[in-house]
Amino acid sequence: MQSATTILKVLQDRGKRGLKLERLYRHLFNRELYLLAYAKLYSHQGALTPGTTAETADGMSVDKIAKLIDALKSERFQWTAVRRTYVRKRDGKSSRPLGLPAWQDKLLQEVIRLLLEAYYEPQFSHLSHGFRPGRGCHTALQEIKHTHRGTKWFIEGDIAKCFERLDHEVLVSMLRESILDDRFLRLITNLLRAGYLEDWKWHATLSGSPQGAGVSPLLSNLYLDKLDKFVEQGLIPKYTKGELRRRNPEYRHYESQKGRAKRRNDRNAYQAYDKRLRSVPALDPYDPDFRRLRYVRYADDTLLAFAGPRNEAEEIKRELTDFLGKELKLELSQTKTHITHGRTEPARFLGYDIQVQQCDTWRDSRGYRNANGEIALSVPPDVLQSLCSRYMREGKPIHRGELLLHSDFDIVARYQAEYRGYVQYYALAQNRCRLDKLRWIMQTSLLKTLAAKHKSTVQKMATRYVATLQTDHGPRRGLRVTVERAGKTPLTAEFGGVPLRVQPQVSHLTDRVITLGYTRSGLIQRLLAETCELCGSTDQAEVHHVRKLADLKRKGRRAKPLWVQRMAALRRKTLVVCQACHHAIHRGESRPNWTTPNR
Repeated sequence: MQSATTILKVLQDRGKRGLKLERLYRHLFNRELYLLAYAKLYSHQGALTPGTTAETADGMSVDKIAKLIDALKSERFQWTAVRRTYVRKRDGKSSRPLGLPAWQDKLLQEVIRLLLEAYYEPQFSHLSHGFRPGRGCHTALQEIKHTHRGTKWFIEGDIAKCFERLDHEVLVSMLRESILDDRFLRLITNLLRAGYLEDWKWHATLSGSPQGAGVSPLLSNLYLDKLDKFVEQGLIPKYTKGELRRRNPEYRHYESQKGRAKRRNDRNAYQAYDKRLRSVPALDPYDPDFRRLRYVRYADDTLLAFAGPRNEAEEIKRELTDFLGKELKLELSQTKTHITHGRTEPARFLGYDIQVQQCDTWRDSRGYRNANGEIALSVPPDVLQSLCSRYMREGKPIHRGELLLHSDFDIVARYQAEYRGYVQYYALAQNRCRLDKLRWIMQTSLLKTLAAKHKSTVQKMATRYVATLQTDHGPRRGLRVTVERAGKTPLTAEFGGVPLRVQPQVSHLTDRVITLGYTRSGLIQRLLAETCELCGSTDQAEVHHVRKLADLKRKGRRAKPLWVQRMAALRRKTLVVCQACHHAIHRGESRPNWTTPNR
């Protein structure tokens, strides 16, 4: 049997060379791929969330993998309808559907994702940044910052209900172009048509990618890769021409007059022509022989940057709309698709305001107006107000009642995690300093929460927890909570101390990283040892899971069960046990052959 690393590297190599895949289905019989998939999934928060069946990651075993592989070999495997729930969107008014698959389906989907990602990832366009390894919102924004200089028109594209309207026949035909394996294609087709349960009634899925499924983002990228190729190979060559803009005749005239005034030593004329020279562009903005079109996509959001006349920008929008309708059976949202002038109004993309800078009065040391035409990324005022409003009521910061039962350490850590997340996301914004308003509001809300918890005042809480925080850019004032521990390093939670300087390059906040080879995790090694970590039995090893280590805390003076003591001592959310011990754990019983953990 080939190792998972070998299989994925072979698929990646075929993808790079554009070769078709045959007999892909047989790779679903490889046990190592399921172990790799399990190692990736077991730590996810949704691993213990049931779908339409009660099965979750709890109780995972090598025997379950063998049964799944056996069902696939005889083609007896059937996808289970997902349990549909709804999650609120950021606007707080609408919601989007989310499917919760059964655990067995999650495991198989992750294996399919590993195989398809290894093959298709080298073929995807470099202009696509969503749901791809090593890419994310920040890489898309950096692409815009570095390559969209000189843009005149932004075409903001948003595909209406994209993931709900993906046509199944179109998607399967795209897979059929590269995968010559009917069994594998039937498996994907059945996944798309598995349906969902809502209020325990089955509903058919006639279109769309399976929401909540591990393979869904990759299938969506495969579908929209046709759009990327159309723009990259069709629109960009059509609307890009010319090496450089021609010199502006008006600029050359003023430059010539300025030189003449200097030679005849006419200071007043020299200054007048120099002032006029600064007010006109050096290159002709209306050059009919120069056009530039650039493109970036993240998930279903697209941004096209065009240097040229508005009527051609309208043509680009029409061609994009026609291609989506005829080839992909999708449509652009008319309420969210705009053509904006880059210098006079900002375009909105991935929560940032994007605008083209124009400042004739600023020059660098060489006298060049380098700021003109550069892309400026900024925090939108309405987004900043929306973030602040989460911690305010009637224009004032408020305490958060849902946190009053938490410890001071947890409250401060919670606020800091939220604040750091906002600041890190807007790390590329040139007006990042405006987030200091958010910091003040969050800090006041934090102090009011602590005051409400202790029935004290904000001033007393500030006096108790105020501290000087050391950062890479010098000391900063903030809040600090320290929890002393006997014989251990004290725990510290801080609020503040996050510099608000602009970061031209961001090396984090990207999507997951592709893994072709992997070092087998400790959990997989323990599972393959097939030895109960409580009684030492080698009979039917399973994995017992808990959602988080905090779940192991038991109130009261009663002695904790030995399995809780062992997991807490090892600081693990998993415990490999035999089937008998696993049943005893869930019944709240103990067995006489359990051993005391070594701390």
